[in-house]
Amino acid sequence: MNTLTPSRLPIILLAALLVGSTGTMALAADPGKAKTKTKVLGTFQDWKAYSYEENGQKVCYISSQPKKISPKGKARGDAYILITHRPAEKSFGVVSITAGYTHKKDSEVQIKIDHNSFKLFTDGDTAWARDEASDKAVSSAIKSGKTMVVKGLSARGTKTTDNYSLTGAGPAYNAINEACGSKK
Repeated sequence: MNTLTPSRLPIILLAALLVGSTGTMALAADPGKAKTKTKVLGTFQDWKAYSYEENGQKVCYISSQPKKISPKGKARGDAYILITHRPAEKSFGVVSITAGYTHKKDSEVQIKIDHNSFKLFTDGDTAWARDEASDKAVSSAIKSGKTMVVKGLSARGTKTTDNYSLTGAGPAYNAINEACGSKK
């Protein structure tokens, strides 16, 4: 059973805002195109850190895109990962991975970070950790890891593999911790 807590709903809305009607990662890839005032906290090798205000509350997140996607040549939107802090909601390190396609209904995304494996549930084009403990485990592995491989299954039955570099993820995460006042 999927655990979609109320604190995860704004993250789903953020993901929808990121992709927008153009299918591009407007907020994370180009903060200037976002509908909110997004501040770039820094670029940390393969990761970027951002903050913005939503309803007067600070939100901080890091993002990255895969270095390699497979299979190539398939019609697909942008793929990316976000790790988000929402201190006003006491929500920290929430992991979401957007595939750039709609996942097969009731499928899971498998991620491997170095020697650690995790399963995320899917909803539309996004995969989520099931609960706070899973978010913490995945974000911890990302902060200290070297590589991440994400495997998913599209609604059309296409198996995908996305390879992410985790170089810079730790310092980017530290930047959002500082910006959002988190010690997690």
